[in-house]
Amino acid sequence: MDLLLNLIASGLVIGSIYGLIAVSFAIIFKTTGVLNFAQGEVMMLVAYLSWSLGNALPLPFPILILASIIVAAIVGVLTERLVIRPMIGQPIFTIVMVTIGLAATLRSGIHMIWGVDAESFESSISGGLIEIGPVVLYSEQLAAIILFFTVSATVYLFFRFTRVGVAMRATAMDETSALLMGVDVRRVSALAWAISAIISGLAGITFSIMFSRAPDIWFQGLRSFPATILGGLDSPIGSGFGGLIIGVIGELSEGYIGHGLKEISGFIVIIVVLMIKPYGLFGEKELERV
Repeated sequence: MDLLLNLIASGLVIGSIYGLIAVSFAIIFKTTGVLNFAQGEVMMLVAYLSWSLGNALPLPFPILILASIIVAAIVGVLTERLVIRPMIGQPIFTIVMVTIGLAATLRSGIHMIWGVDAESFESSISGGLIEIGPVVLYSEQLAAIILFFTVSATVYLFFRFTRVGVAMRATAMDETSALLMGVDVRRVSALAWAISAIISGLAGITFSIMFSRAPDIWFQGLRSFPATILGGLDSPIGSGFGGLIIGVIGELSEGYIGHGLKEISGFIVIIVVLMIKPYGLFGEKELERV
């Protein structure tokens, strides 16, 4: 039983990272219809900028996080204004290819500026051991789980109860009608990219604190994409919980069956689920965009 609980806890930790990035994927897709294949690289860029900011200035950790959120929002808005907005009116496939090119560009730029060596990301939340019954977690692992549920609740309340969130939902449902109702669709798109960069950036910072700031952390974006598909491309909250499911299944399969299954077990589950519900566990059946 202790092994089972600790494997579930480990799955929730890495699943929280997957879930946060999956929420980022879904917010952009739900609002703009674009799959951003550079999400992992945006996550990595924000983590690197936060690490550099923390090394350059002796900021308390909460202030560093606030500064990183502002930096992430700027990264998201600049990405939308400089890369995505000029592509308005082009086929979705073309825009998706642009995000793939952006991903390669960001990876190369980060390698050129920061090099290829991994560095530790020091923070005041790391290092402590927390025992919850038979489960033992590091404090930064527990912080990752808390961050996931905090962000998920905030995203739900934002889309459900704020005027901006309702405008974003209206834009996602029918962009032409939203325009006729006075919604500034371009501003909504920029906001979606900013929110997405903030959430994925927080995931990148948390992951870097748990492991290290390394040039391969962009790969977590690729690992998180199946969670978005599993939860539903147009469901940010569903995508987030898809990340938890993928994380827990990966840890249980590796713990009980064998090494190596962690990487493929999630994909097996996705294949089975999509054969039954092609639009994902929480996605809308009438989904048409690709």
